[in-house]
Amino acid sequence: MSGSTDLERLRAKYGTAAGSEIHDPAFQRVAADQFQGDRRKLPYSDVATFMGLPHLADGIASEAFATLDVAVLGVPMDLGVTNRAGCRLGPRAVRQIERIGPYEHGLGIAPTTMVKAADIGDVPFRSRFDLVGCHADIEAHLRSVVEAGIVPLSVGGDHSITQSILRAVGRDGPVGLVHVDAHCDTSGPYEGSRFHHGGPFRQAVLDGVLDPRRTIQIGIRGGAEYLWEFSRDSGMTVIHADEFARMGVDAVIAAARRVVGDGPTYLSFDIDSLDPAFAPGTGTPEVGGLTSLQALMLLRGLGGIDFVGGDLVEVAPQYDATTNTAQAGAQMLFTIFSLLALSVAARRAPASMGA
Repeated sequence: MSGSTDLERLRAKYGTAAGSEIHDPAFQRVAADQFQGDRRKLPYSDVATFMGLPHLADGIASEAFATLDVAVLGVPMDLGVTNRAGCRLGPRAVRQIERIGPYEHGLGIAPTTMVKAADIGDVPFRSRFDLVGCHADIEAHLRSVVEAGIVPLSVGGDHSITQSILRAVGRDGPVGLVHVDAHCDTSGPYEGSRFHHGGPFRQAVLDGVLDPRRTIQIGIRGGAEYLWEFSRDSGMTVIHADEFARMGVDAVIAAARRVVGDGPTYLSFDIDSLDPAFAPGTGTPEVGGLTSLQALMLLRGLGGIDFVGGDLVEVAPQYDATTNTAQAGAQMLFTIFSLLALSVAARRAPASMGA
């Protein structure tokens, strides 16, 4: 009898309902942002932007730029790689991934309903051949974003880009860092260059824009450990991939929250933090890495940290016949975007209460 009653209830509620008719109030708000009648935008149509965000064709020169809370931008530069090149194609590959968002299950939010965001295109480089000049262009472009009060979410590109992004984000004082990677990236200059993807975080500390004691590096492994003494000497916290497995994700999350504390924090995610079984399309793959689920659980556990920017780097799609790497990268980027949305909303809340 109860089964029959339940069936009648479900038939009455859903039997003639359209797919856009959602009853849960929280899900209703998400659906209202996605549906026009019973139709949703085709995920494979129009210009490819990250998760289908509006595209500002004129970038920072657009009239709408100043109204943004979060700006997604590409940094298609890989002149700083030490191994396989190709992650200059990462921003395009990540943008072309369909069906990302709108709802972040682990955090329980739809970030585009919380903040105003757009894809503002790529950093304009004066010369694709000039590594030093490219970094000057990255810093200048990111300064324009940060000084407008907009939170940057960048997709690279090789990991050297984070050095110049941090120079913009940490311009008023050093920030903390959650760094998810196979490598510490705290090596010194090589062959006369301090701009390479093996050393952005050493240079950021020496530039005074990164606080090493508020920095945690997660997922570290591989045979280059001898290059990273700066991490420990400067006071960074390093959690190797095997330590991650022994500790468990909850303990790693607790360590990250303890290290960065309440201050402004940047989040940098190198796709090679994932085991190459999940992300083969990268220049410096290292076996024994995180699973995609472990990485997502880690990121979702960081909600409430005061993030002031983030990036995803080192997706090199030509080494990946299945698009798995770009798929994983786009999902990580979406979860980072969700964390930034939570931070923007938290900073806005005290101001609205005061008003």
